[in-house]
Amino acid sequence: MNVSGAVAEGFEPVREAFVRNFEVLGDRGAAVTVYRDGHRVVDLWAGTRDVDGAAGEAAPWEQGTAQIVRSATKGVAAAALLLLHQRGQLDLDAPVGTYWPEYKAAGKERTLVRHLLAHRAGVPVLDRPLTPAEATDPDLGAAAVAAQAPAWEPGTDHGYHAQTYSWLTGELVRRITGRTIGEWIADEIAGPVGADLWLGLPRAQRARVGRVGQVDAPAQSGALKTRPKPAVTAAYADPASLTRRAFAAITPLPDENDPAYRAAALPASNGIATADGLARFYASLIGEVAGGVRLLRPETLELARGEQSSGPDRVLVVNTRFGLGHMLHGAASPLLSPTSFGHPGRGGALGLADPESGIAFGYVTNGFRTSVTADPRAQALLRAVRTALAGGR
Repeated sequence: MNVSGAVAEGFEPVREAFVRNFEVLGDRGAAVTVYRDGHRVVDLWAGTRDVDGAAGEAAPWEQGTAQIVRSATKGVAAAALLLLHQRGQLDLDAPVGTYWPEYKAAGKERTLVRHLLAHRAGVPVLDRPLTPAEATDPDLGAAAVAAQAPAWEPGTDHGYHAQTYSWLTGELVRRITGRTIGEWIADEIAGPVGADLWLGLPRAQRARVGRVGQVDAPAQSGALKTRPKPAVTAAYADPASLTRRAFAAITPLPDENDPAYRAAALPASNGIATADGLARFYASLIGEVAGGVRLLRPETLELARGEQSSGPDRVLVVNTRFGLGHMLHGAASPLLSPTSFGHPGRGGALGLADPESGIAFGYVTNGFRTSVTADPRAQALLRAVRTALAGGR
């Protein structure tokens, strides 16, 4: 397998795992980047830019190739709200209606800002799903979640807000700053950090982004040995379940290769990033990156990582743990260590940081699998990082 890029001394196990992802786990085009204490120690890429070799081309993945990262976008959106809190513009313990009066409707007047971030708001579903065209209109999305009655009393339980997280977080940022969340992230996060990530892909960056698609794991890889629990399978099969309805809040599913969809700003699902962009973003949350930029003060970082939700997730039907917008280490999200936090993208991408080791990690791929929180390719790379940190043992 022809792999491009470099690894620092001691991080050779990550290269080996990356090669194995292509040779055994069926990756078609992917990249992985790792920072330690603000310095890049792994930067690897391989395969083709497009999952399907569109129009008969097999353009190679290059160092600057970017891909849609699905729900890994949620970690970036969470940082936007945390930064507004850090700057004194947003009170995490204030009712959402303080900033967004229309949100008080249908029994949601006591919903707090922290409930939105921790998936405790009780509105993971919409009684009338939005079409892809409607979903990309921020006014329509915000109006839909503002009018929606909660599935449980806000703050009393948690369940993954797979799609509605877009309008919950996006509208708060717009109400507070007067800018769309995509504009705010470009100006206040990606720009200062020097991270190649976008929420609302600019026309000038289109050529860097490959086509994505669903792919099956090779039968011989052993990647799917662990079968979902019957309750999980049943939840995904039942059209009336919170699980199915949460993921179907946009119906039909958007075409993730459509330029119009990529140009929209849906912070739950359609951010676009390079592996380096994701890793550099997370490095800037836990320390300084080159240029001396650090986004979160230590006290904000600890606030962000504090457990807000834990236990059976009413949507994912497995145990999950959330801080203020990020998944925490747990059985359903085995990140890097018990101190790590981050967010996966369904079926592939992953970004995370581990303050204890100083590691920040980004993995992007053009081939999505059926996993939600623990893709075997990303997990193989994380195991290799752990091996490297342990001195190769």
